[in-house]
Amino acid sequence: MASGPAMLAPQILPEATLTRDDMGFISKLVYEHAGIVIREHKEAMTRGRLSRRVKALGMGSVAEYCAFLKTPGALSEIPELINAVTTNHTAFFRERHHFDHLRRDVLPRLVQERGGRRGRVRIWSSACSSGEEAYSIAAVSRDVLGARSDLDFRILATDIDTDILDRAEAGIYPSELFERLPADVKPLLRLDGQAGRGEARISEDLRRLIAFKRLNLIEAWPMRGPFDVIFCRNVFIYFDTQTKAAILDRFVALLAPGGFLYLGHSESLPQPHPQLRLIGRTIYERTP
Repeated sequence: MASGPAMLAPQILPEATLTRDDMGFISKLVYEHAGIVIREHKEAMTRGRLSRRVKALGMGSVAEYCAFLKTPGALSEIPELINAVTTNHTAFFRERHHFDHLRRDVLPRLVQERGGRRGRVRIWSSACSSGEEAYSIAAVSRDVLGARSDLDFRILATDIDTDILDRAEAGIYPSELFERLPADVKPLLRLDGQAGRGEARISEDLRRLIAFKRLNLIEAWPMRGPFDVIFCRNVFIYFDTQTKAAILDRFVALLAPGGFLYLGHSESLPQPHPQLRLIGRTIYERTP
């Protein structure tokens, strides 16, 4: 009886291999420079992302890439490494209850307190990714505030990933993202029309409300605040307890008394904070 065709094991390309030592080195480097913890179960994802970076540099393997990262001249590659391994997943009006709270409770109060005398209002989207969060904030804010000139209103949007920030600042997205929005918020995201085939661009009046900047949350922060609202959603999940506590203290220091901090739906404070009280689902208010 003739034997069937031999079963071949899946081939792993040389550039895609990631040894335990390589994984340990990359994890340590990312933690030291960004505070991000790469869990063991993320090895396959890390391997795939590093493989793309290896190919972009014309190298032959992850081992070669790791060897390059150990050289004195590789400092400029660190941001590219961080870009490669960070996760950028967001959506317009993601975790809708935060935007409902901002629109219903926060912005009207700020208008009442500061309107009519060129009051200052600042909101920070601290891990803005490709910009959907920041533009959702801008859309809600413009809907509540209108084009009034008696408020000095600005949104700061920061992220560690330089590539994703370029996309965010451009404000160009697939048209289908806008088409899928709920009917009550779709008109809030004003569009300038088609930016290309199957794409649309956020209108200039919303884009000019936002300043996009690169910021590593574990490094020095150039801004002084105070901020009336800080969004830090689905970020703490990538940090260990010590790093989360340190960043939280810095948020609170920049948050105005009575200001609000929004965390992601699956996140909580690393420990109770004496200046923050929970007032809603992952919504915290800074006490005076």
